[in-house]
Amino acid sequence: MTDITDPSPVDAELAFESALRPKNLTEFVGQPQVRKQIELLIAAAKIQDRAADHILLAGPPGLGKTTLAMIIAEESQRPLRLTSGPTIQHAGDLAAILTSLVPGEILFIDEIHRMARPAEELLYLAMEDFRVDVMVGKGAGANSISLDLAPFTLIGATTRSGMLPNPLRDRFGFTAHLDFYEAHELADVISRAAVKLGVEIDHDALSEVAGRSRGTPRIANRLLRRVRDFALVHVDGRVTNNLATQALELYEVDSLGLDRLDRAILEALVVRFNGKPVGLSTLASAVGEEQDTIEAVVEPFLVRCGLISRTPRGRVASEKAYLHLGLAPDSSRLSGLDNL
Repeated sequence: MTDITDPSPVDAELAFESALRPKNLTEFVGQPQVRKQIELLIAAAKIQDRAADHILLAGPPGLGKTTLAMIIAEESQRPLRLTSGPTIQHAGDLAAILTSLVPGEILFIDEIHRMARPAEELLYLAMEDFRVDVMVGKGAGANSISLDLAPFTLIGATTRSGMLPNPLRDRFGFTAHLDFYEAHELADVISRAAVKLGVEIDHDALSEVAGRSRGTPRIANRLLRRVRDFALVHVDGRVTNNLATQALELYEVDSLGLDRLDRAILEALVVRFNGKPVGLSTLASAVGEEQDTIEAVVEPFLVRCGLISRTPRGRVASEKAYLHLGLAPDSSRLSGLDNL
């Protein structure tokens, strides 16, 4: 008989993520400049007893944009409402949310660049004048009604800030650009998570996991869980450097943090296309992955590591990519790429 009080796997996953999230700016590791800027915004809004300026959080996935939104709400002592761009496909969807906000409430829209255009245009007036114009009726009898909104703070999160129209981007009072984490910052993230999970991990093992986490806290926490599972199954649960290395190799995470998809992209560029420039759509077809995933998730890290370059003719692998794959670089081809 199943005990209905037992948490479901989904509930357990949510509980895990919630437990690892820092609750305030003091606990939040990394992004020191952004933390200082946000701290100032919150303090100024409190002194003036007003809603904080609208905030845009921009950066690659997994760097803590949602966590920062929750922290801003917590430290501002304001209610928080969460939604996402893909769920707002009509102006009416957004109008319903905006008109139900209470004074000072914080509205967080994840992936704000994926909102429908009519909803974006409605948001312009709402952000600037705290007002929306709603069309009532159809055809010749249609009429526009103006509705006042309670003052609110919009926090938008995006991995593709360039896709936001300028009128929307200009209405944010502050834009925070989140950068990839350094290894020592990720080591702090993992150390904190290990304490919360009750995982005993050696200093060398901690550094090993941090070095393979692609500069991303979300990936660091995920790898820590996999290493913990490996330790629980094979030893007494204590994570040593040797055990962490074995676990990460089992899950195909190499010394640079590259996974199966990363290596598939490099191998396609180097071997299948013989080092020639490759367009994004062709590359996506070659590795069986969506273009958006490659462009927004995989490519920024490979470019940052100096493994691939973007050229007007397409993506090309660097000499470092050849060496990482254990192949001899074609010097004549690589020197020719300098002119692309």
